[in-house]
Amino acid sequence: MNRYTTEFAFELRTCRWAERAWPPEEAASDDRAIIVARQLGTKRRRWDTIVLECDPEALRERAKFGLERLDGDLLHVVRNAPAEWTYYRDALPHPGYPWRYVREAVHRADGRDILETRKNGNRIEIRRKWVYPDWVDRIVAIENKPDLDASAARALGSQLEYDVAVGLADEVWVATRQTGDRVERALFEDLPVEAGILALEPETLAAEVAWYPRSLAVDEPGTRIVERPDGGRRDGSAARFEYANPEEKRETRLEIAERAYERGWRSFVDTMRPDCRHFELRARDGAHLEPHCAAKERCQTAAECSGGCGDFEPEPPVWRTKGWPIEGGPGKRCRQLLEARRRRQRPGL
Repeated sequence: MNRYTTEFAFELRTCRWAERAWPPEEAASDDRAIIVARQLGTKRRRWDTIVLECDPEALRERAKFGLERLDGDLLHVVRNAPAEWTYYRDALPHPGYPWRYVREAVHRADGRDILETRKNGNRIEIRRKWVYPDWVDRIVAIENKPDLDASAARALGSQLEYDVAVGLADEVWVATRQTGDRVERALFEDLPVEAGILALEPETLAAEVAWYPRSLAVDEPGTRIVERPDGGRRDGSAARFEYANPEEKRETRLEIAERAYERGWRSFVDTMRPDCRHFELRARDGAHLEPHCAAKERCQTAAECSGGCGDFEPEPPVWRTKGWPIEGGPGKRCRQLLEARRRRQRPGL
């Protein structure tokens, strides 16, 4: 029986495949580094999987700023910090919001040791430590639908139309379970032609491209659909929309990339309960650690693995004594293992 029946389990396998084999049907290149993350996006749209195609040298330079993400306020400071000591209001462009928030960001950047500050009378002067690199080349968004039936395709179609219209990602894909048919069923669904379709066998991580995507115009204004006609198929009224300007898109793309850099796709443990005695990590392919519930005898979803689970049992206190196996109990060790494998994908850390 195929163990990857839930969308969550299939999503983890898609992330593992992308980490190993992206881009599809192309040879690996030293000119490109890959970072994979999951469940990220904006307040209007969340993607299942995100693949960042990065410049390797610039990615190593990004590591100087630490593993934690830089939010919009910190990015405004470190990207515009001068090479010589300058009063911060003279050095930074007006942010469009009160300067007190910029001053707070300056102090946070100094606390993280990614910016130099000093007092000159009652003024705060800043100087950059490093130039913030242009480390992200492309952003690829993937929606995971292991069983793409008609109802799932209808819901997914409107989401992909939104992605294509806004043009926030360079490419959008749909990953679905490989059927072995001569023509994959996903090709018969009403999906935007700009979206690529990937047929993936989650057990073996064999994949083939059923439909190649079109590159989206990320440097041009996007169209954000805010309201659609709801009068049925015969409703010919126009949709309401607004424009997303290129500068706004650039800022949003960089903030998404920063969050992906911090979280990665192995952060599923942050929304689960590894301190439960039934929680395990089981290895696949020698390196892919995936969650497993001994009580349910399968890979559990993040929604199932919570304090409200009827099978939840805390780790016995004896498991967390005498430094077992290194420091803390099995749950803490699970976190350490996933953290180490996430850092391994960040050159320079």
